[in-house]
Amino acid sequence: MEKKAKVLVADDEEINRLLIEAMLSSIGYDVVMARDGFEVLELAHSASPDVILLDVMMPKMDGFETAILLRSNEETKLIPIVMVTALHEVEDRVRALKAGADDFLTKPVNKTELSARVQSLVKVKAYNDHMKNYQKELEEEVARKTSLLREALHQIKIASLDTILRLSYAAEFKDENTGLHIQRVSLYAAAISRQMEMDDETVDAILYASLMHDIGKIGIPDYILLKSSRLDIAEWKIMRQHTTIGAAIMKGSSSNIVQLAEQIALNHHEKWDGSGYPQGLSGTDIPLVGRIVIVADVFDALTSNRPYKKTISVEKAFTIIHKRKGTHFDPAVVDAFFAIKDEIRKIISQKNNDKEYFLRGLDNVNK
Repeated sequence: MEKKAKVLVADDEEINRLLIEAMLSSIGYDVVMARDGFEVLELAHSASPDVILLDVMMPKMDGFETAILLRSNEETKLIPIVMVTALHEVEDRVRALKAGADDFLTKPVNKTELSARVQSLVKVKAYNDHMKNYQKELEEEVARKTSLLREALHQIKIASLDTILRLSYAAEFKDENTGLHIQRVSLYAAAISRQMEMDDETVDAILYASLMHDIGKIGIPDYILLKSSRLDIAEWKIMRQHTTIGAAIMKGSSSNIVQLAEQIALNHHEKWDGSGYPQGLSGTDIPLVGRIVIVADVFDALTSNRPYKKTISVEKAFTIIHKRKGTHFDPAVVDAFFAIKDEIRKIISQKNNDKEYFLRGLDNVNK
């Protein structure tokens, strides 16, 4: 059964309310009644009328003020308003329109005219409700699709991360400490980048790209990579080639992440004072991503076991990093690094060597 349209009739004179109620009830409308503007505002919310017939001359709050308040409220602003008035001056009608009236009825009210006005505005209200509901449904659908897209992108991101991790592991597959090293360096680099107020997209790119900082070691012989003593001059010359090999592997990509990885692979052994390799760059001639990974890589090397050396304490490593500020390292990067010492310690404390380890660290970086 079709729901009856509801009309709110507002008039301070009971006889007028009852007369209009009788007219509307006889042609199939439900009627609720109010004696003043305050009751109109209350019933407009509680009764959800389809049309409001609003007398202009009411006590406490007149029809003009009531209409303005109805139009200013999100829940009632779309309800059609008919001003019922004995006023005939053009100025009064203009004032009513400015207050938000949609139509007018002149007292005494004619039943035929009343029916036509209300019937027309009920259709307007139905259309407004339809559009409002459609907009709400559309917004909900957009939100749902956005959520699905966000989840799909997250899965793509995880898959990309998995691929990058596995390719990075391939570079030093025989070194059991490598997985943790490349992950920690990546997390340190991302945390430093965020502290330096880079945007989220750039931080994520650095997070991924820095995983491949040592990818060039895939071209270095195992007898050098796994040597348990210090390298001699000839071996050290070969080892240094991992920077240029890594850059060559990444060269020519259209991917922003791979382009960053190329810069990092080539420059992560340069030094602020120009005494690094392979190009002997100094200061800001070293790309910023390289300067960030330099700090992250050296710190992790200091605090990790290697075939040729034992780890040192975290606090001693912090001291060394600070001591080399302005010589080995970019001072601004060191300052950012020391500003997140607690976060660095949190990354160090995670005890696992698989992808889940890295993802937990990634959650910390992105908080």
